[in-house]
Amino acid sequence: MRQPFFIVRLPYFPALAHVCFLYCTPMMESLDAALQQLLAWLALPQYGLSTLFVVAFVSATLLPMGSEPALVGLLHLNPDLFWPAIFVATVGNTLGGMLNWWMGYGAHGAVEKLRHGHEAADRNAEVSALASAKSRAHLRALDWLKRLGPKACLLSWLPVIGDPLCAVAGWLRLPFWPCVVYMAIGKFLRYVTMTAALLWLIPESLKLL
Repeated sequence: MRQPFFIVRLPYFPALAHVCFLYCTPMMESLDAALQQLLAWLALPQYGLSTLFVVAFVSATLLPMGSEPALVGLLHLNPDLFWPAIFVATVGNTLGGMLNWWMGYGAHGAVEKLRHGHEAADRNAEVSALASAKSRAHLRALDWLKRLGPKACLLSWLPVIGDPLCAVAGWLRLPFWPCVVYMAIGKFLRYVTMTAALLWLIPESLKLL
């Protein structure tokens, strides 16, 4: 009589778990070493600020990352660097927002080129698609952003929607430099407020670092 599949394969589970352990252990050790190296760089002023700049820039792109833990960690190790760290984080995060603006601007140009090459049937289909309720909601949101103008980039500090908002500003061809100014103001105020709250108003949060 043929044994069920799970009974035949059951003896191989311990071996499989052992193989996974052998492969995962070096990976976890590498991640731990990378984390320790990041903390070591943040502990040194000459490397900490440059590391913070890179983290702030990357976190302002569409990648899911946050720069506040790196900023608070650096200031926890080097309290005298408060304003230089705020400035570096603001510049890096604003440059990331500028990159998002140009990405939106370029995407709009590419879509326009494709749209001009479409057949009449494709244009009719697009018009029909825009008639849906969801598309109308999107159009209303875009119209609201157009009316608000570059001031909308003051909200670029918001989690989740802040970074795509900069790309939408580029898509709408909102004036570049006014957008950059409002991005910088919003991000600067966010860093000052959140960092001050974590360092002084909520000092217990530093125990988690």
